[in-house]
Amino acid sequence: MRLTLLDLRRIAAERKIAMLTCYDASFAGVLDRAGIDSLLIGDSLGMVIQGHDSTLPVTVDDVAYHTRAVTRGSQRAFIVADMPFGSYQASPQAAFDSAVRLLQAGAQMVKLEGGEEMAPTIAFLVERGVPVCGHVGLTPQHVNRFGGYRIQGRGQAATRIRTAARAVAAAGAEMVVIEAVPESLARTIAAESKALTIGIGASAACSGQVLVLHDMLGVATDKRPRFVKNFLLEGGSVEAAARAYLTQVQSGQFPAAEHVYPDSN
Repeated sequence: MRLTLLDLRRIAAERKIAMLTCYDASFAGVLDRAGIDSLLIGDSLGMVIQGHDSTLPVTVDDVAYHTRAVTRGSQRAFIVADMPFGSYQASPQAAFDSAVRLLQAGAQMVKLEGGEEMAPTIAFLVERGVPVCGHVGLTPQHVNRFGGYRIQGRGQAATRIRTAARAVAAAGAEMVVIEAVPESLARTIAAESKALTIGIGASAACSGQVLVLHDMLGVATDKRPRFVKNFLLEGGSVEAAARAYLTQVQSGQFPAAEHVYPDSN
């Protein structure tokens, strides 16, 4: 039986939530058997599946296609789908139209990037029955403005990200991904957030963790971010690697100190 948002809150009260990205039915089945709590159909598919150098070319059609595949391949995991670049920024109504397509494809929640500027859109979606996951810190759809994929939230920028996380939760987001920020900032956000917090390069104090599947398996050929760990090395098979990831997330062993960012270089 598929997990619900209420189930995730219950799990978070007992242990950490383990989330991985997923893009097809076969891997969805493997990750489901391994006990992974949530599968994210990330716009990261633009890079690891389609071969682009960013997530920006991904469309709603792309995410909907992969969401249908992942949903068919799994039975238990909670399904979250990314809202691609350009699918939600124009207006709350545009965001709702995109979200409807992803929910109809099988998603139980949609994820979008941004802070205070996205609060009205999040509220609009939530009021219409769409569960929302926010995303603050390093937001890959802003890669051109950031000048690359680099840590966010050091120094005075910490206030901006902390404010963004508060605004997203206050608008009704039930979950917030915190990506590539100093560990102390992520820990603070996790402690004060009423939303579930999912870290990636953030802090073990978050409600749970997420990694890109291909990074978790050591498949990605690009330079590996600090927060990535190759679980296939110790797992020996895809399912064993996923189980190792699950176990280490649940126990708080992952992320370790070498996977998170200090306050300064």
